Amino acid sequence: MEYMRTIAHISDLHFGTVVPEIADGLTNTLERISPDLVVVSGDLTQRARHWQYRAARAYLDKIPFPKIIVPGNHDIPLYNFLARFFWPLRNYRRYITTDFYPFYQDEEMAVQGINTARSLTWKNGRISLEQMETAYEKLIRIPNSVFKVLVTHHPFLPPPGMARMKLVGRAAKALRLLKDCNLDILLAGHFHMSYTGGSYSIYTTPHRAILVIQAGTATSSRTRNHEKNAFNLIQINKHEIRIMVYTWNGTAFKETKPEEYMLLETGWVPRIYNDSKLASLDISGG
Repeated sequence: MEYMRTIAHISDLHFGTVVPEIADGLTNTLERISPDLVVVSGDLTQRARHWQYRAARAYLDKIPFPKIIVPGNHDIPLYNFLARFFWPLRNYRRYITTDFYPFYQDEEMAVQGINTARSLTWKNGRISLEQMETAYEKLIRIPNSVFKVLVTHHPFLPPPGMARMKLVGRAAKALRLLKDCNLDILLAGHFHMSYTGGSYSIYTTPHRAILVIQAGTATSSRTRNHEKNAFNLIQINKHEIRIMVYTWNGTAFKETKPEEYMLLETGWVPRIYNDSKLASLDISGG
């Protein structure tokens, strides 16, 4: 199968806790695989300090590919209360970008980023009604023949076996609004865990099944639950998605066995399903 586009999905760099060897390994691997787009789904810094942002900016400048970048909760100051509530992303604006609706489009794919980091809901994040409507207005105008992706820092789907973990605020409402846009993928980070699943697994509102892809922490020493540093490589065409997780083995990033998904009228499902299994699958999540 020939794939039209490749997206490298990296997240949770956490400059201030970055392991230099792993950071170098990531840039070397990205140069080797040469993705069409690099998506950075938040937490560029550990504590939103000037020197951490400067380091993050210098690192991003080493990645010679188009990029979509959104902030995470760690990109808002935690201990500087004045900055946290009055200028939460001032350093992000200064060093990274002033664009909080980053957008990339070519003839094959369209990728929309939105900022879910908030001063009050510091850890779990939230989507505003304005952000939902802005993303909707942008994506609904794009032909459904174009592959569509939405990027946030905070997740729409919990890790396997961890259903009680809190998701981004207003997630269900956002999906109800965006369901008519023929969205294909939701990309996020935050949990420092690599996993993939279908939106239908927890959202009961009938909608075209969207693939939710989570990235682990790419370069930070702040790994969780014995997870290794990792990033995702996503290969796409109009009817298939192939996801490879690249994990750090101590000396280099190596790809793991890929997961493949196929597009049906009801949305994206794992390729392992045959016709009989698909017939019994409650794809609406009801």
